[in-house]
Amino acid sequence: MNPKEILESILSVWIEQNYSDIHLNTWKKPIIRDKNWDINDLEWIFPILDKEMIRQIILIIVNEDWLKKFEENYELDSSYLLENWSRYRINCYIDSTWYNIAMRLIPSEIPTLESLWLWKQIKEMCRKSKWLILVTWPTWSWKSTNLAWMIDYINSNFNKHIITIEDPVEFTFKSKKSLINQREVWNHTKWFNKAIKSALREDPDVIMIWEMRDPETIKAAITLAETGHLVLSTLHTNDSVQSLDRIIDVFPPYQQDQIRVQLSMSLRGVLSQRLLIKQNGGRIASREILINNSAVSNLIRENKIAQIKTVIQTSSDIGMVTMDQDIKRLFEEGIITKESAITNMIDPRTLNT
Repeated sequence: MNPKEILESILSVWIEQNYSDIHLNTWKKPIIRDKNWDINDLEWIFPILDKEMIRQIILIIVNEDWLKKFEENYELDSSYLLENWSRYRINCYIDSTWYNIAMRLIPSEIPTLESLWLWKQIKEMCRKSKWLILVTWPTWSWKSTNLAWMIDYINSNFNKHIITIEDPVEFTFKSKKSLINQREVWNHTKWFNKAIKSALREDPDVIMIWEMRDPETIKAAITLAETGHLVLSTLHTNDSVQSLDRIIDVFPPYQQDQIRVQLSMSLRGVLSQRLLIKQNGGRIASREILINNSAVSNLIRENKIAQIKTVIQTSSDIGMVTMDQDIKRLFEEGIITKESAITNMIDPRTLNT
C-alpha cells in the first residue's frame, strides 16, 4: 500500500473500533489507546512503518511548507480533515527513532451538556457578557471539548460575535444565532499573541483563546475580560488554586500585585477536570468548579490564594465543588470504583465520611 492508502486504512479501523488515540512511530506498527486508556498494538495487519513512510504520511497531513517547519523545529501541531469530514488533532515530533505522529479523533458533532456531564453552573457562566472563564487540567482531558460546548451553547442561544484563536482548529462551528470567526495560527495568522491583540479591533463579544501560554497571552486575556468581553481559555494546571498561582507567578514580582487586582475583578470561574475510568468501561470527567464571589476575590487580592480551597469546600450552595467532592460523588453513584477514587483523590479519607 502507498502512504495515503495506509493512513486512510488505519483511520478507518480506528473509527470503526472507536479508539481514543493512535500513534505512528518509526520502526513500529501503529499503536492505539483503547477504551480503557491502555496503550496496545492489537496485532495490527499494517506493516512496520519506516522513516520515509512516516515522512510521506506527514506530507499527506500537512503541505511542504509545514513539513519544512516541522523538520526545522522538530515538532508540529496541526489538524487533518478527511473527505468524510472526520477531523484529527495531530502532533508530529522526533525522537531517537526519528519521525513520530500522535493523532486524536475530534468528534464531528459537538457533545451535549448531558453527554459531558456538565452542570448548570457552566451554563450560567456562559450567559455572562464579560469576564474570564478558564478550563484547566493536563493534555487530553477534554478541555477543548468543553470549550467547544461553551462556544456552541453561546452560538445557539445568543446573538454574539465569537472569535476563536486556535493552534490548531479542532471543532468547526457554523454560525447559528451568533457570528463565528475561527482563526488558526499559521494558516490565518502568523502570531498567536498578535491575533489576540487584533481581536480587540474585530468587534467581538466572545473570544476563545486556545491556551494562555505566556505572560503576554495572559495579560491580553485579562485585559479583554476587563474591557467587557467574555474570554474563554485553557491552562495546563491541576486545579483552580494552582491555576490562579500559575497566572500570577508568570509575571515578575513588581507586576504581581497589579495582576492580582485585575484577576480578582475579571475572573468569572475556573473549571478543572481529569478523566477517570468508568466501572463499565470508557471515561468520565471529574470536575472542580470555582466561582469568583466576594470571598474569592478578596483572597486573590490579598495574596491568600491557598485559602480558596476552603471557600470551594463550603460553597456548594452556589455551585462550587472540589475535585475530591466530585470524585466521591462519582464513587457513591457507582460510576467509578473505590480504587479509582482513592487513586485520584487528594484526601481519600473523605470517602468514609
